[in-house]
Amino acid sequence: MQHITITTSQLDIACRISGPEEGFPVILLHGWPDDALTWNRLLPDLHAAGFRIYVPWLRGCGPTCFREADIPRNGQLVALAQDVLEMADVVGISRFSIIGHDWGARTAYIASVLAPDRIAACVALSVGWGTNDAGQAMSYRQMQNYWYHWLMGLDRGAELIRNDRQKFMRYIWSIWNPGWQIPEDELAATAQAFENPDWADITLHSYRVRWGLAERSSAFEDLEKRVVADPIIHVPTLVIHGGDDPCNDPETSASKDHLFRGHYERRVLPGTGHFPQRQSVALVAKFAIPFLLQNGS
Repeated sequence: MQHITITTSQLDIACRISGPEEGFPVILLHGWPDDALTWNRLLPDLHAAGFRIYVPWLRGCGPTCFREADIPRNGQLVALAQDVLEMADVVGISRFSIIGHDWGARTAYIASVLAPDRIAACVALSVGWGTNDAGQAMSYRQMQNYWYHWLMGLDRGAELIRNDRQKFMRYIWSIWNPGWQIPEDELAATAQAFENPDWADITLHSYRVRWGLAERSSAFEDLEKRVVADPIIHVPTLVIHGGDDPCNDPETSASKDHLFRGHYERRVLPGTGHFPQRQSVALVAKFAIPFLLQNGS
């Protein structure tokens, strides 16, 4: 496995590269609170299928860092999508597939809207498209699930994210994965990524800006407008959702067919919580790899 640093307009992105050198490229995007190690169990199957894999740490996470101190620590989801597209430019990938989980899934959807000609296939885990809008319809159950969103809108939540982040993250992992005994070594390894000096700022801005509680950057306003003006995804897309996900209820990814014009599939994994790639990797591989082989080249 090769570890490299990819320099974009704002970031020095830490990235792991593995798999056959001539394989079709697939970028794996982790979510929150998580890091690039979340894909470790899936990598062998992707390699065996012949894919060249790129696994970056997202902005504010792990070794990835901002190039300048005065660059705003912006957590807008369109900013994450721009990071991925710039990263692909730098490493010379003109066309690729994406697998994203949580924040990574939201990023993958947005990148698919912004650059459909570059993305061969999109696999999104644990998130439905059309759920980034602050004015979206939402069940009372899902509003309850988003308690941590609302908490981070308060000073008290910000204090926890800044100064008690490890306990906060352990609690999140414990309630998002019912019926799964979290491996302590995995949590400990991933928890190191939360000590990035920009992690708290990115986390707080990302959740606050989604609900209009923080300012959007003018630098990304054109991208925001493009996504709102035409949110239809033309890239072949597979959604994989845990049937027992207590973060994003499976209902949040249901009945979204109207938002897709390309080939679209949705799979719900019974007995699985918010981290399918960790808890039910065999099922994720079973559905994702044939989808990528069929659509992603």
